[in-house]
Amino acid sequence: MPSGLWFLIRNPSLWPTAVLPVLVALACLLAGLVLGAFAVQRLEAQVLPGRQLGGVWGFVVTIAVWVGVLGAGMALGLAVALLLSAPLLDRLSRLTERKIRGRLADGSGGLRWELAQSLRGSFYLLLRAPFIFLLGLIPVLGPTVGILWGAHCLALQQTDMALTRRGFEFPRRRAWHRRYRAESVGFGLAGLLLLVIPLAGFLIAPVLAVGATLLVMEIEGEA
Repeated sequence: MPSGLWFLIRNPSLWPTAVLPVLVALACLLAGLVLGAFAVQRLEAQVLPGRQLGGVWGFVVTIAVWVGVLGAGMALGLAVALLLSAPLLDRLSRLTERKIRGRLADGSGGLRWELAQSLRGSFYLLLRAPFIFLLGLIPVLGPTVGILWGAHCLALQQTDMALTRRGFEFPRRRAWHRRYRAESVGFGLAGLLLLVIPLAGFLIAPVLAVGATLLVMEIEGEA
């Protein structure tokens, strides 16, 4: 993780690409917040019973509606930011690789192949989510399993771009993470620590993308 940040600091030419996903995320969050504020004002004027209730209950209802609608607006903004940031982070990963190797790995089977592998990864995480949730209910063991699973998921997702460019199908990517479990889980845990900070995910997303690319290249003997 620190290597990703240090690499960005040492390569100012990557800053415009690294900053762009952050700006997109902030713009989407702001747009969602503005949309939520506009919606709640219309709702307050037409439907909200807070004014009619008056007193403490009216205040509580008004605050609850404002918080709920503004939160929904920001959630919508985050969802849009996720979609828009993915290609930008992939570009940052590619530029990082070019900086080090001078060229990109060319083992991908094409766009259709990449989409198929991505869907396999999504189903893998989706099908295991209920089982991990149930394990999370077990005292002591549950939280530990949940944290390790979260670290695994983060490492799996962040290294996806670099490994896909090297022609790794999804089963092979899973085997790669099992073989280098310590490095993979260590990267994921470091990322989770940063993601605990509210809304920090989009601010550190470029660092995660670069760090994951460097991790793959180092393990594969290319850095």
